[in-house]
Amino acid sequence: MSDSSQFLLAIEFAGTGAHPSSWRRDDSRAEDLFVARYWVDLVGSADRAGVDLAFLPDDFGVASTGSEVRGRLEAVGIAARLSAATSRIGLVPTATVTHTEPFHLAKAIQTIDHTTAGRAGWEVAVTENSEATRLFGRKETQQDTASLWAEAHEAAEVTARLWDSWEDDAEIRDVATGRFIDRDKLHYIDFTGEYFSVKGPSITPRSPQGQPLVAATVDGEESFEFAVARADLVRIRVKSAEEAAALAVRLRDAAGSRPIRVLLDVDVLLAADEDAAVAALATLDGWTGQTYTPDTVFYRGGPDGLRELIESLQGVDGVTLRPLALASTVHRLVDDVLPALRPTAAPTRGTLRERLGLGLPANRYVTSN
Repeated sequence: MSDSSQFLLAIEFAGTGAHPSSWRRDDSRAEDLFVARYWVDLVGSADRAGVDLAFLPDDFGVASTGSEVRGRLEAVGIAARLSAATSRIGLVPTATVTHTEPFHLAKAIQTIDHTTAGRAGWEVAVTENSEATRLFGRKETQQDTASLWAEAHEAAEVTARLWDSWEDDAEIRDVATGRFIDRDKLHYIDFTGEYFSVKGPSITPRSPQGQPLVAATVDGEESFEFAVARADLVRIRVKSAEEAAALAVRLRDAAGSRPIRVLLDVDVLLAADEDAAVAALATLDGWTGQTYTPDTVFYRGGPDGLRELIESLQGVDGVTLRPLALASTVHRLVDDVLPALRPTAAPTRGTLRERLGLGLPANRYVTSN
C-alpha cells in the first residue's frame, strides 16, 4: 500500500447497509432513516475519525420486495444537511443524469461546494429504470446503455462549463458603486448537443474547488469510457486485489495525462471476529432466503483482518468500504479499525481537490494576457 497519509479511505452510506435485510437487525436504526440525525451521527463520526470521502448513493428506483426498506432521502439533500455537520470529509452524493437537467445538478453541487468550503463531489449515474422513464414523461422511448452514457457525457460537459461560467474574481461586491459582479467575467456557455441545449451562465458563483470532484463507478465499457474522460474519482468492483491492480493500470493508461484516483469497492461485514461475522451473515441471508452475492472484494471478519486487507492492497489509490450493516460497521470502523490506519485525523488544509493532489483547475473561459 502507498503511504497511509495518501491512501484514500471512503465509506458508502447506503440506507441501513448493502445487505437487503440489514434493516431487520436490532442495531440498524432503520426507524431513523428519514431523520437527519441518523446521517449526521454516522457520517459525522466517520468525519472525526479521518475518513476521506462519504459516498451517498441514490437512484430513481424504490424497493418492491417485502425484505427491503422502501424509499430513501435524496442524496444531494443529505449532503446539503451534512455540510454544516462535518468539517473534513468529502461529501459525494449520487445524482442521476437520466431525466434530469444538468443546469439544476450543477448549481446544487456547486452550492454544496460553497457551504463545505470545497468538500463537494458528484457521482454521476444513469438509470435504465423503465418506470422512471414513464413517470418523468420526458422521453418517448427507453434508452439503451450506450445512449444513457452518451447523455451522461453531455451532462458532465454542460455541468463543467457552467461551473466555469463565473471567473474566480467575478464577484466584486463594491458597495460604493452598487456593483455586485463584474459582468465581463460571466460567460455564456451556449451548448447545443444531442440531448441538451443550455445557455449560461450559472446562477451560482464559481465555488472553492472551481470544479467539484466528479466520480463514477465502472461496471461496463460505457462507464469505463465515461470515467477515463470525465471522472476524478473512479470506483471499481472486482473480485480480487490482483484484478483491481490490473484494472487500475488500464484506467490510468486510458486517462493518459489526466490524473484520476482509483478506489476499490470492498463489501464489509464487521463483527468481533470471523465466527461472529459468519453467523451474522447467515442471519441476514436467512431473513432474505437468499445467499448474499457480492460483486466485488468481500470481507467478513474482525477489525484486525480488515486493517490487514487494506494495508496489503497495491495499485489502487484507496478503498470504498460498503458496509452490509451500516450502523454497526461504522461504529466498529471508527473504534477498532481507523485508529490503527489513521492514528490522527489530518486537519483540514485546502479544498478536497487540493488534498487529493488534483489542484485547482484552470477556468476554460479565462484567456491569459
